[in-house]
Order: sequence, then structure tokens, then C-alpha cells
Amino acid sequence: MFANVKQFLTETGSLGRFGFHFFSQVFRARFELSEFIRQCYIIGYKSFPLVGLTGFIMGLVLTMQLRPALLDYGVATELPEMVGIAIVREIGPVITALIFAGKIGSSIGAELGSMRVTEQIDAMEVSGTNPYKFLVVTRVLAATIMLPLLVITGDAISLYGSYIGVNIRGTTSFQLFFKMVFDGLAFSDVLPAVIKSFFFGFAVGMIGCYKGFYAQKGTEGVGRAANAAVVVSSVAVFILDLLAVQITDLFGLN
Repeated sequence: MFANVKQFLTETGSLGRFGFHFFSQVFRARFELSEFIRQCYIIGYKSFPLVGLTGFIMGLVLTMQLRPALLDYGVATELPEMVGIAIVREIGPVITALIFAGKIGSSIGAELGSMRVTEQIDAMEVSGTNPYKFLVVTRVLAATIMLPLLVITGDAISLYGSYIGVNIRGTTSFQLFFKMVFDGLAFSDVLPAVIKSFFFGFAVGMIGCYKGFYAQKGTEGVGRAANAAVVVSSVAVFILDLLAVQITDLFGLN
């Protein structure tokens, strides 16, 4: 048990040092703009179909599950407001971040892990290229910026799925449904959700890069790096979400 605790603390310290190095490099010239744009396309645009499909199904299923319970209590008219608050404040950011961690975290871990075990990163260092700047900074920044955009679009698609779910058993106009959704939302519901999604994206990108950058033991190490990136990123999302809830509650934003 002591060995496990020691390994956990060592790993946490190494990850913290890796993250501190990011902040020391991100503002230094030369910035790899073309690689950053390419990573935004890969991380953001190519993740959109999966996020959109998940969001649509999530909104549809959530509405169909809540409707019978609300009918029993005679408050079925409050369904759009309840679904809107649940999706925007909590379900949308967390589920999107977990999907993001599974797809992007594993992808970054496997890609950088493969580059490490095939000595491509070492070759970049020998050739005078800064591999941390080129490989890590661009991916972490792209993940940090793209996840909030995916959360916003995923929430919108999820609310449309909820609208479809409402109209399966009833008839509600598009304008009325979304008027009720936005009437139930406040600025204090939207802002914390958007802010914490930046931290989710940063954590997923940083952990994926860290696990891949220090992968070892050949092809087996690549698989371990990808798997560890997903697991640790998912746990980090839950921990950050817990902290975000406590902070928003402390400042009276809940």
C-alpha cells in the first residue's frame, strides 16, 4: 500500500511539473500556428459527429424518462425547463467531457506514445525542434479551446433532441419549447458550465500528452499510455466537476 501511495504522489508531482512546463512554454516564441490549427480541426471538428449524436440521444432519452414521472405529479409543463437546466448546468458538460476524454485522450496518448517508442521525439530534440512546444502545447491549447465549443453545440443538439422527445407524446411548438427552456435558465447556470468546460479540456489534453510523452516498453507501453490517458482524464473530469460545484455553491451561483 505504501508503494502505491508513493507511486501516486510521484506521478502527481511529475504531472504537475509537466503542466508547469506548459505555462513556461506557451508564451514563448515560436508558436506553432499551423500545427495548432491542424489540431483544432482534428480534436474539435472530427469529434463533433460523436458529440452531436451522443447529445441528441441524451436529450431524447432524458425527456422520455422524465415525462412519466412529471405526469404523475401533474407538472409535465415544467419538462422543458427541467431538461434545459439539467443539460446546460451539468449533464451536457460532463458527458461531453467524458466522450472527449475517451476519444481525444486515448488518441493523443497513443499518438505521442508511438512517437516516443519509435524515437521520433528524440529525433526532434536532436534536430533542434522543441518537441514539447510542437507536440504538447498545440494539443493542450486545442483541447482547451475546442471542448467548450463542443459543449455548447452538444447542448444545443441535446435540447433539440429533447424537443423531439416532447413531441413524441404531445404537441409543442419549437418557439414555445425553447422559450420555456431559456425562461428557466439564468446567466449563473450558463457561465459556470462554460468555464469548467475549459478546465475539462485542459485536463484531458494535458493528461493525454503526459501519458503519451513518457510512454515506455514498446508497443505495450503505447497501449498502456492510451488506456491510462482515458482513465485518468475521466477521473479528473469528475474531480474538477465536484470542485466546480463546491465553488459555485460557495459564491451562491447554484
